Amino acid sequence: MATATLISVAEYLATSYRPDCDYIDGEIQERNLGTRPHSQLQFLLAKWFDQHFDTLGCSALPEQRVRVTPGRFRIADVCVVPADNSDAFIIETTPLACIEVLSPEDRLSRIQDRIDDYTAMGVPNIWVVDPLDHAAWVANGRALQPVSTPELPVIGTPLVLNLTTLFAELDRRLHPTQR
Repeated sequence: MATATLISVAEYLATSYRPDCDYIDGEIQERNLGTRPHSQLQFLLAKWFDQHFDTLGCSALPEQRVRVTPGRFRIADVCVVPADNSDAFIIETTPLACIEVLSPEDRLSRIQDRIDDYTAMGVPNIWVVDPLDHAAWVANGRALQPVSTPELPVIGTPLVLNLTTLFAELDRRLHPTQR
């Protein structure tokens, strides 16, 4: 059985990975590469939050390193933080939201460790969104609850994301000739 080579936090932070990797207790963990539906949905989610910048006073950051504990860093597909967040390079304060967009290789069970880290950090809005099946889940403690309505509230804000509109825009962008 092969063993993983452990590296220090300092070495992880000083190294660029393409694509960026999670760092879990000394181990580098690759993430699934995004497909076009994944990337397009990631863009649309960041854009939606950006359109509400003045209401939220928050910035949406795609593929941002988030230090969830001293020895664990996650790369959130979309991380939403207060605009006045002073974390210059790595987010260390609790984000408003961490959103994971599923790739075809991803499974909900594989996402659970990420959800647990965000939950332990106290992130109030933890979403998992599937661009292919037009589905979304919200973390409620350790459990992922499927979103069964078209409205997804952003806890702690007056905003509500309309999933029907989001997925319609995703389809429009992925299939422009089918209008």
